[in-house]
Amino acid sequence: MPEEQPSIISGLSDHSLSPIADAKFYAAQIKTAWGRVHQRRHTVMAHGELLASAVRYDLAGTLDGRPLRICGVGSVVVKDSDLGQRRMLIDDLLNQAARSGAEMALLFSRSGLDDDALKRFETIDGADVILQVAESPRHGAPMTMVRGGEERDLPAIAAMGRIRAEPFRFHLDRDADYVQYAITRQRLRAGLGASGQRQLQFFIAEEGVTAAAYVVISVQGTTWTLEECGDRDASGARVGALLQALIAREPTGRRPTIRGWLPPGFLPPQLTVVSTTPSREIMMIRRLGATPAVSPPLRAADVLYWRNDIF
Repeated sequence: MPEEQPSIISGLSDHSLSPIADAKFYAAQIKTAWGRVHQRRHTVMAHGELLASAVRYDLAGTLDGRPLRICGVGSVVVKDSDLGQRRMLIDDLLNQAARSGAEMALLFSRSGLDDDALKRFETIDGADVILQVAESPRHGAPMTMVRGGEERDLPAIAAMGRIRAEPFRFHLDRDADYVQYAITRQRLRAGLGASGQRQLQFFIAEEGVTAAAYVVISVQGTTWTLEECGDRDASGARVGALLQALIAREPTGRRPTIRGWLPPGFLPPQLTVVSTTPSREIMMIRRLGATPAVSPPLRAADVLYWRNDIF
């Protein structure tokens, strides 16, 4: 009989990746500076058979101005007929994390999933937006210095992120190694998938030789997904100019559909929200050990995270 296919309940595991490509995807992630230290796969085996697996991420974050350690759980895979192993694996990972000092658990789940292992988590609902970029009638590019992003830009990107995150009650601490890891993961997903199916674009707007704004975009056909962005300007005007410049590269081409998440209160002046829908990917949090639940409960407006933070 053919082997039963596993079901993925959290994370954005790419169903287009073959088993060999998926193994390469994980192996390459743990070769990055961040992944080597903070990412580990855990499995449940019985009589040589894989019953369940998940990836644990050791994250740092801030809640109400206080730093804390976070256990992220992603790429949870189980046999459809053995849901008990799913809960057992998640509980075991969280117990280990609590014993090692983690105060919070974090995972991402698809909306509509009814799973007992997840009912003990608090849900932070997000929203997907479709964006329209204002263009010149002549379809020209704005006067913005645009180039491809490089490793030397990562400290400036991390600094932008820290400033952007300050007003929010909860956010991950995204240092330069983490930003590199998040971008590398998207590049790997594009490179290991079907040829030509997906591309990753990473562009910088600079002042002098320093990154002043950036965008990371996944491209599939005529759909652009804004994975993350940042701007030294609080208004996000440079991010808007970057998107205008990227669209102007093909003045007579079909305009892309641009989708993504944006932090509450952040909308570059060149962008208009065309539509908003509940996100299929939901952030779920849980306090660990004897620590009480977050009080007052977190709302979407209290939390800053990007699509690139989904694991």
